[in-house]
Amino acid sequence: MLSRRHMLLTPAVLLAARTADAAGGKMTLALHQNTSARAGFRPSLEGWAKAGITQVEITNNLLDDYLKTESLAAARRVLTDLGLTPVSGACGVAGLIEPNPNRAASLDRFKQRCEMWATLGLTHIYSTTASTIKPTADDYKAAADNLREVGEVARQFQQTAMFEFVRTSTFASTLTTLLSITRAAAQPNVGPLFDCYHFWSGLNKLEDLDTLRPGEIKHVHFQDVPDMPREMLDQTTRVIPGDGVTPLTAILRKLADKGYAGPLSVELFLPKFQQGDPFEVAREIKAKSEAVMRRAKVI
Repeated sequence: MLSRRHMLLTPAVLLAARTADAAGGKMTLALHQNTSARAGFRPSLEGWAKAGITQVEITNNLLDDYLKTESLAAARRVLTDLGLTPVSGACGVAGLIEPNPNRAASLDRFKQRCEMWATLGLTHIYSTTASTIKPTADDYKAAADNLREVGEVARQFQQTAMFEFVRTSTFASTLTTLLSITRAAAQPNVGPLFDCYHFWSGLNKLEDLDTLRPGEIKHVHFQDVPDMPREMLDQTTRVIPGDGVTPLTAILRKLADKGYAGPLSVELFLPKFQQGDPFEVAREIKAKSEAVMRRAKVI
């Protein structure tokens, strides 16, 4: 029999366990359409759904090709009929974060994408920090103001605008630099997108994740880095989670400890994936990625 003390403690223990689960962040698997880019908008989604994928990330270029002959409503029906939930989308608009002479036009295109994404039922939209400018200290102050403008546009469409730091950017190539900008902006509709490839192949340290604030990361791109000199890495050298040397278990645990509980979207560019059968590609990715997620205790 349980003692009275144990009986009194049991609800507190259960509550603590539930709180730990919520804080620890259970994650879900998603696929990014770049992974099956050659298949096209609809065939990629059909193959993935057949393989048991339920969450997807849309890319603007595949959607635009589909819309040459079909409507946006038809695109949404494809997702609905296949039982797929779109969790994020690449807007394909550059020049939103750093000062540049074309920024006003970029902001207009971003607004158009937000409207499209809202029609598709998406609540998260992202761009990258890709840039070749030689920045000044004042440029980073301006970047915070720029993000506030982006966030206000996103707010009008009930969207969260996210920025992905990319390793080749001359403006914001690291998590810490991007965090300094998003924190200065202090705009609730803007946040960082964490990409495992850009993080581990770039100028970041695992300890940088300790600086995250709870709930700060809005979305995650999930991939591995092969065992080769980092100087040789490029977009096409990303591999399926579990097939490389990235400390993914440690990364996922740190993200979970910081309260991330959302999709892990696998984004790959190798021709063998992009040109492969979407069903077979998705089936392999699902098996390997979920094994990594189980080891990290986030699934």
